[in-house]
Amino acid sequence: MDLLLEAKHTVALTGPWVSRESGVPDFRTPGKSLWTMVDPIYFTLEGFKSNPAEFYRLGIKLYRNVQSCSPNATHYALAELQRRGLVRSIITQNIDGLHQRAGSERVYEVNGNMKSATCLDCGQRVPVEEVSAKLSMGQLPPRCDQCGGLLKPDVVLFDEGLAPDYTEALNETRAADLLLIIGAEMGAAPANLLPYTVKNMIIINNETSMHDHRARVLIYGSASEAMRAILEELNSREGYSA
Repeated sequence: MDLLLEAKHTVALTGPWVSRESGVPDFRTPGKSLWTMVDPIYFTLEGFKSNPAEFYRLGIKLYRNVQSCSPNATHYALAELQRRGLVRSIITQNIDGLHQRAGSERVYEVNGNMKSATCLDCGQRVPVEEVSAKLSMGQLPPRCDQCGGLLKPDVVLFDEGLAPDYTEALNETRAADLLLIIGAEMGAAPANLLPYTVKNMIIINNETSMHDHRARVLIYGSASEAMRAILEELNSREGYSA
């Protein structure tokens, strides 16, 4: 707790285990992952271009699943820590927008998000609700109203480059004196490289990660339970209650 209170610039980095507590499937949990629901080939840019209709048949299920999910205690705790000035920004590997729905600001989405889609031909960007409406009307795959080009959701597929937010995320970690890693296995580049720019780390995870040996504080267990405990401890200290 003292690390968090003494830090001048704390950045949180969250991963799929955070959203999993809200019911969003991750990519690798045996028997429960996204890959038990869909074929990963369709979540590459090459696979998307070769069969966009199949991508959307599969992807709309994930989108509707995410829309039915709600932020959990970790999302709300981080929003509260931001409100109190103890967390400057949030970097997330998740694409579900649950941090923003919980009230967080300065959220950097290094894998993109599900809020919009962009035409691969003319670059026109449209809200995801417009894409969903096209799908409901039977337009599969959905196409751009301006040029008829293919609309691709603004998520980073496996053979794509970096999301626009990655540069800002890197700037944030370079400026940070504490990184709070929550629910992130840190197995995928380039997000797993960000912790190397920060000296002090607190890690809260269900399982081990590649950066555990560098952590000043290491907690194994539920992210929601750990974040509730952190808020309770803060509230017990004079001057840090809400």
